[in-house]
Amino acid sequence: MLNLSMIRVLAQTNPRAPATCDIFPRICRGKGSQRPDCCRKQCVNVMTDNLNCGQCGRKCKFGEGCCRGQCVSLMYDRNHCGGCNNRCKKRSFCRYGMCSYA
Repeated sequence: MLNLSMIRVLAQTNPRAPATCDIFPRICRGKGSQRPDCCRKQCVNVMTDNLNCGQCGRKCKFGEGCCRGQCVSLMYDRNHCGGCNNRCKKRSFCRYGMCSYA
């Protein structure tokens, strides 16, 4: 009869079992990978992922986006108006994700 620890060992050594980043963290850092970080068995990019912004499990609020690892308001932030790094011109403002919206 198999106990729980034996099942875990077999699951880790089973070649047909899916390779997840919690067991093999280098999977996420493969050549050309857009998601180099491992959070909850998934490869993500903590610099842009709204569910893992800056660190695993840190979620951005509604209306916010993850820009460079920080949750920012895409509706009102002049430096990230409507999207990351979309800057409004000088003397203009960001409203509803658009620069100088009247």
